[in-house]
Amino acid sequence: MSLLEIISKDIMAAMKARENDKLEALRAVKAELLLAGTSSGAGGKVSEEEELKILKKLVKQRKESAAIYKEKGRQDLYDDEVNQAAVIEQYLPEQISEEKIREDIKKIIAETGASEIKDMGKVMGMAAKHFAGKADNALVSKIVKEELS
Repeated sequence: MSLLEIISKDIMAAMKARENDKLEALRAVKAELLLAGTSSGAGGKVSEEEELKILKKLVKQRKESAAIYKEKGRQDLYDDEVNQAAVIEQYLPEQISEEKIREDIKKIIAETGASEIKDMGKVMGMAAKHFAGKADNALVSKIVKEELS
């Protein structure tokens, strides 16, 4: 079952349960998936990699908005954004712990023979493929810098 089908099914369940916050988040995901599927070259299909990118983008948007709302003292809007981000995150693969990321980065560094910070591009290229959707790239980048320094 594709992510779009899962989201559609969950939208129906949220409508029946009258979960408006969840419904709003799921509709946003469905809209983005449909938009990506109709974009030029997609042919109505969205790859799993593209689905992960869309979900991550939506979560990031919600978290950035939440931070702004909190800064401006709008607790009601902050809560809405945090709840929507939590709903969307349920569709992302489980995130890897920082310890596991560090372990895998050390292996990647050994494989590539990287020894200096200037080799970061090689390491990040392999790490991006290795951790696709399972780890935050900012955290991976931070760990790579620490390990190469």
